[in-house]
Amino acid sequence: MVENPHDPNDKHLRPEGQKALRPRDAATLVLWRRSAKSVEIVMGERHGKHAFMPNRWVFPGGRVDPTDWRVRSATELKPHVGGHLTKAASPARARALAAAAIRETFEETGLILGKPDPEPGRSVPRNWSDFFETGFAPDFEALDFVARAVTPPFRPRRFNARFFMADAERLANEVIEGDGELLDIHWVTVEKALNLEIPRITGVMLKFVEEFVSNPPPPTARHKLPLYQYVRGQHTDTFQ
Repeated sequence: MVENPHDPNDKHLRPEGQKALRPRDAATLVLWRRSAKSVEIVMGERHGKHAFMPNRWVFPGGRVDPTDWRVRSATELKPHVGGHLTKAASPARARALAAAAIRETFEETGLILGKPDPEPGRSVPRNWSDFFETGFAPDFEALDFVARAVTPPFRPRRFNARFFMADAERLANEVIEGDGELLDIHWVTVEKALNLEIPRITGVMLKFVEEFVSNPPPPTARHKLPLYQYVRGQHTDTFQ
């Protein structure tokens, strides 16, 4: 799919003359559950004042915070998930990415992907205090790593985003109550989500979700996962 970075109708481009930013590490979490004969996922609408993807419906997620590198977890990444992540990241970075996906989801939706804290009372990094006050620590084992996407260079914000998925059965709570970063957060079927105002990569991932739920890949790191990026004026889908 070709996308013209100089489309005059696109109001969200990097200012002309400004150097392209280096992508920052980020993580996104696709929470899913079965509903009758369909699959539902958690999504919300980004505020219109955001410089990055305003008024677009997205999955919860955000950039990696320095505290994500130091936070303890209740469980560890599944071996094959860690194996996939470390193809393009150190083990420490892989844990930070997993932590960011869970923390950002908690902040934006109030949903806790966690297990009882194995060391209650022990200090925690800033930005994680609210999460640990619930009595839980992040549940890395609940995560599946499914894809990576790099924001095109003509955008005003750029991220090297890892997409994770997790079954809602692993959630420690059911109440959605975010911090205002996302609006109108709720469960929506994949079919309905495809008709919302969504970024291109979100549409790509939505089509991937149902296939993953119906036919999950083998729990090994031998197969390759999708890498979505923008190269020479064109969106490319490769594997790594």
